[in-house]
Amino acid sequence: MNSLLVLPVIIPLGGALFLCMLRKRTTAVTAVSSLTAGFGLTVGVMLISLVVKQGPQAVSLGSWPAPYGIVFAADLFSAAMVLITWVIGLGIVIYSAADLKHKPSFAHYQVLIQFLLAGVNGAFLTADLFNLYVWFEVMLIASFGLMLLDAGSIQIQGGVKYVFLNLISTLTMLLAIGLLYGATGMLNFAELHHKTPVLSPGLINILAGLFLFSFSVKSALFPLYAWLPASYHTLPSSVAALFAALLTKVGIYAVIRTFTLVFPFEGTGWQTILIAVSGLTMLTGVLGAASQFTIKKILSFHIISQVGYIIIGIALYTRLAIAGSILYLIHHIIVKANLFLIGGFLNRKFGSDHLSKMGGVYKSFPVLAVLFMIPAFSLAGFPPLSGFWSKFAVIRASIETDHYWLAATALIVSVLTIYSMLKIWNEAFWKPAPTDPVSKPVRSLSSREACLYLVPIATFALLTLIIGLAAEPFFRFADQAALQLLEPADYIQAVLGVKG
Repeated sequence: MNSLLVLPVIIPLGGALFLCMLRKRTTAVTAVSSLTAGFGLTVGVMLISLVVKQGPQAVSLGSWPAPYGIVFAADLFSAAMVLITWVIGLGIVIYSAADLKHKPSFAHYQVLIQFLLAGVNGAFLTADLFNLYVWFEVMLIASFGLMLLDAGSIQIQGGVKYVFLNLISTLTMLLAIGLLYGATGMLNFAELHHKTPVLSPGLINILAGLFLFSFSVKSALFPLYAWLPASYHTLPSSVAALFAALLTKVGIYAVIRTFTLVFPFEGTGWQTILIAVSGLTMLTGVLGAASQFTIKKILSFHIISQVGYIIIGIALYTRLAIAGSILYLIHHIIVKANLFLIGGFLNRKFGSDHLSKMGGVYKSFPVLAVLFMIPAFSLAGFPPLSGFWSKFAVIRASIETDHYWLAATALIVSVLTIYSMLKIWNEAFWKPAPTDPVSKPVRSLSSREACLYLVPIATFALLTLIIGLAAEPFFRFADQAALQLLEPADYIQAVLGVKG
């Protein structure tokens, strides 16, 4: 059964190689890409079921046992991230069959999407820092390729900014890995849990700072987020939704994994800094969103804002806070992807994502209006949607630890989030349809294309409702995942006990 730990990587890599052979057959490419994602989703369900029943799992590749060999491991947190990755991956593949169908490089998009999913899953499942770096590189290469396919000058400019800042992050991470290996002779997460506490406090602080800087760039934390709003708004909607759902979340996962397993964190200066950074990330992101007037730019800045909420968990370092962050992470992946997909559908309808060129959607397409309201209100934290329960958890954790200013900031940011969502609602859905011609010709939608657009949107909206209306089992899961992170004995035993 431990083969389930490597299948989330093998499946998309195999699918990508097969897609390369079919790149000139659009229908076959769509079918194979969808089947690959569907198979991956099945494996994700099986993996999380295995971890829930039997606890953390690990498998060593080749003939080298841990901590020397390459080990893949899964606890509740990583298994949940693999599952939600496949949920998003399948939705994006279906949506892109309509959104990217007319692109000259449609088949190449599907290939790179599968490579990106492999990189994301590899990062979630790897049990050592060097291979985390390797999977980050796989993600970076695939994401840069997706940015440059059929790109115009604006898209290339955004891609260059994205790659430049992420290369700085990668080089910093590689430097930190080299220093840590020189000090301990190990890079395995479980073994480092025992090795790093005996290092000198000064060296620990330097290493922790280097890793935190690197992961902060990849997570788009304040003040290192400039690459995200500069690049995401230039992308095709399906690609932007995939990036918005997953890329920053891998950085957040790395922060949580590293600072619960490798480095002593609670009570250090880095914890104080991260608490301040979480508040500033929330505030600057939402203010940036409030000043924008195109859907992709508004949603891009809101990614930054919502990342601040997620980081509160590891910053406060309590069981409730981390559980709230895990629940928020899952909620945000679904909601943010869905909002980008809805924005893409509106862009297809009006030929632009500028709010001044939209209007009348509530009257002409009331179903889409309802499907927008669900993720929009959830993002703002309206009860009983998924965003309310996760925000409630992190705000309560802030109050319990006497960080009242952080709780107040989170509440203020929620109000400003409502403002941004209402701006989209008023301009795109409520005001009368524009009488001026659209900025470019718009192809009419066939019934098949409309179905491909709407099925992922409706599915993600339904998942948002389910998480909100049946929050208790999801929160219990997040609470158990938080407990495993704070008390990692079972994870360590699974990793170090695995045979070659």
